[in-house]
Amino acid sequence: MISFLEGRLFQKLDDRVVVLAGGVGYEVLLPVIVRSAFRDRKAGPEGDHVRLHISYHQTERSPKPLLIGFESPLEKEFFELLVTVEDIGPSAACRALSLEIARIARAIEAKDAAVLRSLDGIGPRKADKIIATLYGRVGKFALMPESGEPESEETAEDVRDEVMAVLVEQLGHTRTEAQRMVQAALLRRPGVKTAEELFEEVYRGEKG
Repeated sequence: MISFLEGRLFQKLDDRVVVLAGGVGYEVLLPVIVRSAFRDRKAGPEGDHVRLHISYHQTERSPKPLLIGFESPLEKEFFELLVTVEDIGPSAACRALSLEIARIARAIEAKDAAVLRSLDGIGPRKADKIIATLYGRVGKFALMPESGEPESEETAEDVRDEVMAVLVEQLGHTRTEAQRMVQAALLRRPGVKTAEELFEEVYRGEKG
């Protein structure tokens, strides 16, 4: 199984790329959120050097291997949660990633089916299934930086403030509820260093 691929960008197509690694050309399908990063990269025998985290899929019904590429392990992790939803296979999940993952995750945690229905190939029934399956499991992805947002080191206060802001402004909790949830999470796991880790602990506690 292939989980990571590094090599030269040999060819760019509409929805996929071919990466040349070890003399072999690997065809990799790219979600919309990843394709933009490849727009200005040079392809060909002397193409740019690229690295992709790979979600590999092959079944008896679909014996041809399907490689789906991501720029970060968090993107790949979210995708592999999405394919656990009934009736959403790898190709459908790839098409559905037409909005930033942080926006999709916030919609799931807010049970905002309207945002999910705006994703490519996701109708009302699938939107409801996504919420039913993934609610409470994708909180940390809501804090992923969106396009154009720089990643920066955070202090403990920054981490608390960022999680509080998402809980109140994006997910509809009152400030008092958000403070209670964050304080309880920090008591359970005082060593958290990032907003993603704290958010994950907040929702783990709420589900428990």
